[in-house]
Amino acid sequence: MSEIKVLEDNVISKIAAGEIISRPLNIVKELIENSLDAGADNIIINIDKNKISVEDNGCGIGKAYIELAFMRHSTSKISSEHDLESISSLGFRGEALYAISVVSEVDLFTKTEDDVT
Repeated sequence: MSEIKVLEDNVISKIAAGEIISRPLNIVKELIENSLDAGADNIIINIDKNKISVEDNGCGIGKAYIELAFMRHSTSKISSEHDLESISSLGFRGEALYAISVVSEVDLFTKTEDDVT
């Protein structure tokens, strides 16, 4: 997993989309894209009346980056304007987890290769 960092203002101004989560479908889409970007090839989605859960076998988020991952414009995908020329991931703006956390209660359970199984 790459290091998650807050983007600098000059990069934010080029990419900011003001991600809006207006429906549960948007949450599911964003979480599936996060799973795919994390290299998952097995994604389990459960939807109940008041809960959406996504479980995958992606690379996970290192414990040191969990809080940072929910900050607006925090991403592991890019760090400079130059990186915008070669984006290969579905998400890169660092807006989705922040936007989801604004409209819902989020519980994150994650494990990386370095974590004891």
